[in-house]
Amino acid sequence: MNLYDLKTEYQVNPIGMDIKRPRFSWKIKSEDQNVMQSAYQIIVSDNEGEVWNTQKVEKDDSVLVTYEGKELEAEKQYHLMVKVYDNLGNEAVGTGSFETGILKGTNFKANWITHELLQEETACAIFTKKFHINKAVKSVRIFATALGIYEIKINDRKVGDTYLAPGWTNYKKRIQYQTYKADEYLQEENEIEITVANGWYKGYLSFTCTPNQYGDRTAVLAEVHIAYEDGSKEVLSTDGTWSVYTGPIRSAEFYMGETYDSLAEKKFQGQAVAVLKEEGVFDKGRLVSQESEPVRIKKRFPAKEYMETPKKEKVIDFGQNISGFVEFKVKGEKGQRIKIRHAETLDKYGNFYPETLRAAISEDIYICDGSEQTFIPHFTFHGFQYICIEGLNEIFPEDFTACAIHTDMADTGTFRCSNAMVNQLQSNIYWGQSDNFVDIPTDCPQRDERLGWTGEAQVFAGTAAYIRNTARFFTKWLHDLASEQLEDGAVPHVVPDVLGSYSAAAWSDAATIVPWVMYETYGDKRILEEQYESMKGWVDYMTNHTESNGLWMSGYQYGDWLALDKEELVDRSGATDRYLIANAYYLYSMDIVKKSALVLGKKEDAREYGKRYKRVLNIFRKEYFTVTGRMVGETQTALTLALHFDLAWKKDKERIAKLLESNIGAHKNHMSTGFVGTPYICHALSDHKMHDLAGVLFLKEDYPSWLYAVKKGATTIWERWNSILPNGDFEQSGMNSLNHYAYGSIGEWMYKKLAGINGIEAGYKKFYIKPMFIKGITWVCASFESVYGCIRSEWKCKNGKITVKVEIPVNTTAILYLPEKEGEVELGSGSYFFEYDTDTELEIKRFTMDSTLGELAGEPVAREMIEQAVPGFFETPMIQYAYGFTLTELLVQAPSLEPLLKMVLDVLNQSES
Repeated sequence: MNLYDLKTEYQVNPIGMDIKRPRFSWKIKSEDQNVMQSAYQIIVSDNEGEVWNTQKVEKDDSVLVTYEGKELEAEKQYHLMVKVYDNLGNEAVGTGSFETGILKGTNFKANWITHELLQEETACAIFTKKFHINKAVKSVRIFATALGIYEIKINDRKVGDTYLAPGWTNYKKRIQYQTYKADEYLQEENEIEITVANGWYKGYLSFTCTPNQYGDRTAVLAEVHIAYEDGSKEVLSTDGTWSVYTGPIRSAEFYMGETYDSLAEKKFQGQAVAVLKEEGVFDKGRLVSQESEPVRIKKRFPAKEYMETPKKEKVIDFGQNISGFVEFKVKGEKGQRIKIRHAETLDKYGNFYPETLRAAISEDIYICDGSEQTFIPHFTFHGFQYICIEGLNEIFPEDFTACAIHTDMADTGTFRCSNAMVNQLQSNIYWGQSDNFVDIPTDCPQRDERLGWTGEAQVFAGTAAYIRNTARFFTKWLHDLASEQLEDGAVPHVVPDVLGSYSAAAWSDAATIVPWVMYETYGDKRILEEQYESMKGWVDYMTNHTESNGLWMSGYQYGDWLALDKEELVDRSGATDRYLIANAYYLYSMDIVKKSALVLGKKEDAREYGKRYKRVLNIFRKEYFTVTGRMVGETQTALTLALHFDLAWKKDKERIAKLLESNIGAHKNHMSTGFVGTPYICHALSDHKMHDLAGVLFLKEDYPSWLYAVKKGATTIWERWNSILPNGDFEQSGMNSLNHYAYGSIGEWMYKKLAGINGIEAGYKKFYIKPMFIKGITWVCASFESVYGCIRSEWKCKNGKITVKVEIPVNTTAILYLPEKEGEVELGSGSYFFEYDTDTELEIKRFTMDSTLGELAGEPVAREMIEQAVPGFFETPMIQYAYGFTLTELLVQAPSLEPLLKMVLDVLNQSES
């Protein structure tokens, strides 16, 4: 047995931590089976001795165990030792450390400083200070932040490897500061430079490209803490003795790109800085230490192909749509100007196509000094797969590298299967998340938007948590969501809020759904504790805006955004009644608040929200369901929500399920859903005895489907089902991103249903594995790195044999449902292998007289045979109404069809065999 992955607040040996009561987590590996932790001991010490010793605690807690020792001191390193005992008599020890930061913003002694450069000056300000040291240095820590985004250099060396600090928060209330370890940077004579660009603080934002959302001057706050070997300390702080100038970065904007002039002389050198008063945004009480992982370069892509387009453009394809920038080497002439333009795709003729960027120009410009140089942007990023190079006569593709950046979250999920197109879909989901988790969960990384849309975040949160550890990422973003919430509980549509629009169902419900997903995934009660008032506030807002009938029937709603069941024109909300959606989410969020109250021991709240839920659910059912079990507005999304959110009367669920099946059949077994219905439709089918149909939807390759984009060469998830049309043209609404992750929410179904990995208790302390087969996939291999360790599920169904392999982490238990077997098996930790025979007939879908007309209509062979025999058969209103009828029921009304239908069934069943 051994202890591994010892973490403090989800981090290995963190520095700059300002949490007063940090939590410790660890994992255990063992070659034995059925291993449970029986006890633990935690010792925290500093250089003077122990500050906390739990002694031996007879508990199996190993996730987020809270520190209960002496009050932690600022800027101090603590040593951590954890010893664990198992139920078989084994012991293991792990060690680590954590280091506190300044602990609270008001402890900063530095001053905010800004510049007074010319208004028309677009170049980045560089704040600088020279200093001398004459002692041996033991350690150096830099605590820094900015209004704008910044980069630190000491003696012309960049400090750290991160980008876009301090990140995007609600600057009106919260500004992050970062801690850097800089032990090896100092010499006798030193110069520190902090370059600050506009970033989110004052740069162009939103589709209006509006600057100065938070202020019209960049500023910086920093302290350099030097500890010497002789025990003395020195602090260098930003103050009036610093100076400011501009250098080679002549402009830098997220949407527009960066201009770097190697020949630019330092301007305004020696100009004094302006010291700002501690008020408003400059109040140090707003400072918080870095909450999420920083943004880093996470992968580098060499040029895949160099080409000259029909328009004679010089283009490089990197083979993957990413967010980031390009690094390249060049030896140009002095004053030579090189422009790098960015685009997601080429048009159908093979020409460079930047139109999906809208007003985001996305051009990086470099002016050479005549030497051999390596260029890379500092303060911008782009969404692209292709670059167009201007100003270079000869292109050497090997000199160009695409650098993908995103928040540095650990990978936690893998999914592979026998279907190559599904594997590409999984890659597209992975990169859709990577490219849009750049400090905040953006809608897209390429065009003039890149905002933290709440709707996309909540529908994708479950999938995101399988693929990566999103605990810190979403904790930081949820803090901003709560800080942007109005006093009446209204939740903005984007976080941080730069639009000023509030309270729409499925968007604002991120306030409840995302914290609950985080709790279920990581077992983190603190997320619920910190967000609970925000969660309640949102539900109470909806309650306070209900009509006399008790339902929420007012205000702007996005509806089932971009659904295909309604002519779009200007209205993109789909055909589903938008207030049906609003009240479905009202109930969903109310139920989450009730469950959260139970977790937090708030019994009175749990009773209140539970009673309110039952009352509103009864009203909802009377409003939207008929006495015979039909539903008002039987769109795919309405029926899906009724099933997935458990909104229908129990007696009506089977009929609702049949109606969904019929509706899908009427669309030739395709979806017509948008942002609201798509995440849940396959879950609803699989959970209501229609898993085969879920598999049919999932593996469709024509429009609209997930694999349609894969067939068209997509490397990320599209915003629209038809972002690129079958003929190669582009959807021309002016809103057509090729990197939008909302429809990637199918990933959660892949992990839960195809791989079968599902939580029972929070954090997967107890879980079940229930793989579900679909025709078209013969094997699946998936894993999920839970907070207890790796959960693995593999299965294969081939040649009449089923094999299942599972891996259960130490300190957990699992229930395994073997495919096509009755009953369940309870398993402790360890690896297990099962092999048994299967009846191959179970893999074959049989069509009988009990099949529905909708099922038949969804089979191309059947549809073609019937339409040849009876032209226009499926277009008649009577036949479309009868999609939910079985063939037996249909023949009661039209007995003359019997010979034709029986012939069709024979052909179908022969072809299936």
